[in-house]
Amino acid sequence: MTLLKSAAFASAISLAATCAQAQQIEAVRWGVPMSFGSNLVALGDTMPWVSQQIEKASGGRIRLQVFEPGKLVPPLAIFESVADAKVEAGYSWMGYEVGRVPAAALFGAVPFGMESPEFMAWMYFGGGNELLRELFKPFNVYPIFCGTISPEGAGWFRKEINTPEDVKGLKFRAAGYGGDIYKELGASVTLLPGGELFQALEKGVLDGTEFSLPTVDDQLGFYKVAKYYYLPGWHQPSTNQYLYVNLKSWEKLNPQTQALIETTCTAGVAMALAKAEALQSKTLAKFEKEGVQVKQVPGALLKAFQAATKKVMAEKSGANESFKKVYDSQQAFMAQNQKWKELGYLPRDFK
Repeated sequence: MTLLKSAAFASAISLAATCAQAQQIEAVRWGVPMSFGSNLVALGDTMPWVSQQIEKASGGRIRLQVFEPGKLVPPLAIFESVADAKVEAGYSWMGYEVGRVPAAALFGAVPFGMESPEFMAWMYFGGGNELLRELFKPFNVYPIFCGTISPEGAGWFRKEINTPEDVKGLKFRAAGYGGDIYKELGASVTLLPGGELFQALEKGVLDGTEFSLPTVDDQLGFYKVAKYYYLPGWHQPSTNQYLYVNLKSWEKLNPQTQALIETTCTAGVAMALAKAEALQSKTLAKFEKEGVQVKQVPGALLKAFQAATKKVMAEKSGANESFKKVYDSQQAFMAQNQKWKELGYLPRDFK
């Protein structure tokens, strides 16, 4: 009987401790507008997954209600809406706010920059997170790294491109600094949200577009109206998404609640990359069956893009101190890791 009483007492203590820990997680009810539709594999479905996991882990105390693009705020206005406290949080690719924060796009994607695993290493262990928080604090935004995907496609084109001359005069959709590099080579660049691109390609408003992974581009139907698809996505070796939180709303939360949200976003980074890596080959095979010519960017054109990238990044670094600080940090991290990348992994052309 004594043993039974002791066991019951221990169970009661354990239950009380569990309840106390649960009570430390605050009740949070935020609307989270997204830049991408939740149907888009690895790109748009990551935040809904994060939201579901947070709700489960918090016993329902934290509910982040996801809103499809345009339902709460315009899809390219997530950052501004969070900064101006129109919403508590939002989910987006970092780069659409480049007009207000020039260095922001460096956290979204960098032409000829780090691939996702290396970018994750820089963010978590190379000072990236600290630079990001410092950059966004004056705008009253607390950004949380909350998703990354494999390299994008270089783009869909209505005609074949082989040389820098083929880029001149091209009407092309691009986001981030990839667009500046296309401009450097003479293209006419515009930025449109994903939902408008199919029609723009179909009607000839655009000669080409980049958007995302093969699986995402498949869902948007680009293969039906453009038959030349080029890889690799030199402009976005990694594509990174973030949960933007209004800084004042974030600072109201206790450390336990903050930790649960951040930890679940870290899990979202891993899940998004794993899903992205798992699905692309089948999609490329589908494109070929649909008559798409899947090609590598020709070497001469790739070198032209790289040369233009160096010029554009040097100009951006010279014009903005924050940009230079972030870009220099990224380049230094890549240089530090170069020997490991060269020697630590099997060569990609090894057979």
